[in-house]
Amino acid sequence: MSEVYIQSTTGAEPDALCHLARYTTLRLGGLAARVVTATSADEIVRSVREAGEPVLILAGGSNVVIGDAGFPGTVVLVRSRGVQVVADDAGTVTVRVEAGEPWDDLVAATVANGWSGLECLSGIPGSTGATPIQNVGAYGQEVAETIVGVRVYDRVAGRTTTLAAADCGFAYRSSIFKNSDRWVVLSVDFRLTRSPLSGPIRYAELARALDVEVGDRVPLADARAVVLRLRAGKGMVLDAADPDTWSVGSFFTNPVLDRAAYERLRERAADVGEPPSWPGAEDTVKVSAAWLIDRAGFGKGHPGPDGAVTISTKHTLALTHRSGAARTEDLVALAREIRAGVESRFGVTLHPEPVLINCTL
Repeated sequence: MSEVYIQSTTGAEPDALCHLARYTTLRLGGLAARVVTATSADEIVRSVREAGEPVLILAGGSNVVIGDAGFPGTVVLVRSRGVQVVADDAGTVTVRVEAGEPWDDLVAATVANGWSGLECLSGIPGSTGATPIQNVGAYGQEVAETIVGVRVYDRVAGRTTTLAAADCGFAYRSSIFKNSDRWVVLSVDFRLTRSPLSGPIRYAELARALDVEVGDRVPLADARAVVLRLRAGKGMVLDAADPDTWSVGSFFTNPVLDRAAYERLRERAADVGEPPSWPGAEDTVKVSAAWLIDRAGFGKGHPGPDGAVTISTKHTLALTHRSGAARTEDLVALAREIRAGVESRFGVTLHPEPVLINCTL
């Protein structure tokens, strides 16, 4: 599936007041003072330098919530394209991917070429340049496992540079790039394994759907097909005709708790069951945000103000724009209601996964 843009542009729009809802998968967001389109790394750098302050970098718009007030400065639409093999040996291949390359197009190409490492990240909307910012992950894989370098424009130093993966601060759905105005991602290098088989299947749901054991490997095409099917069943593959996909995907991250907090959660949840959990780093425990939301009383389809936004009818982690006429504030109000309800019921604070622009929870 190619990256979906609600409405694309063909060049600069220096004098137009532009509705940012056209450029987000939520179909929400107010006006920008100016929108320009950059189709190469050089154009991205030049556009940022010439924009001054403030400037917003926007690619697929699949992981951003833009407030009703919009953005008062220049929005740079990243539309660069290209995939290049930059290193190659008997066991691995390193590909350099331009920031605006649609992510799922890249994943499809790696599967077709017999390059293993991204197959479980199939169907995720957005651009390749956004993936290190969020350390995108799904079904047991994260991009941090295959990224070897990120080429960036450093707005503080006024120069381009390449950061090694170890310098990117990768963590669960985070990096040094997230919520920072300093770095503009220009391209990403991925080192992938030459293999017709997937990496070890780590995610229990995916293993069940593939009818294999956790830890087994399967043909790359099989892994991709099943991941796409699972994501589509949850409304996580973009479909212009399906309002359940008018979202940013998972709105909240899975909470990561220390052992004491996890035991307190188990006590408070004793009457509704055992919270699904996974071991984390340094004796932490990651728990399911979807389970917490559902058990706190916010089921699939739970409405926000006037029903213009709701929890997805397919997955409790997605907040969706249903009417085509909602406001960002309606969505934020629903997110606040859910966060407050989960905290009141279980004592756990949920944190948003998307980047919030001119709006807050």
